[in-house]
Amino acid sequence: EVQLVESGGGLVQAGGSLRLSCAASGFTFDDYTIGWFRQAPGKEREGVSCINNRDRSTYYADSVKGRFTISTDNAKNTVYLQMNSLKPEDTAVYYCNIGTYWGQGTQVTVSS
Repeated sequence: EVQLVESGGGLVQAGGSLRLSCAASGFTFDDYTIGWFRQAPGKEREGVSCINNRDRSTYYADSVKGRFTISTDNAKNTVYLQMNSLKPEDTAVYYCNIGTYWGQGTQVTVSS
C-alpha cells in the first residue's frame, strides 16, 4: 500500500522557519517527480515546489522562490521542504504529491 505522510507543520511567527517532511512507503520514488502543494482557506490548491528525482531539476512558485528549498533523501524515501522567511500568506495546509498519491496534509500557520 502506497502512503505519503507529511509532518513538520505548526505555528510560527512571520520571518520564522519550518521544515516539512513527507515520508513515502510502499514504493521507492527514485524515478518520480515529487511535489509540494498548498491550500489556503477559500482558495484553490496551488503548486509550491517540485523536484524531478531523476535529474534533480527543481521548480518553485514565484511566491516562494528564494525562501523555500525542496530536497530528497532517497535512502529514507523522504522529501523535505525547508521554508524560511515565512509570511502570513504562506498559511495553508501543505500536501506532498507523487503521481496520483497525496498525503493527508500538514497545517502551517504564520502569524504576523
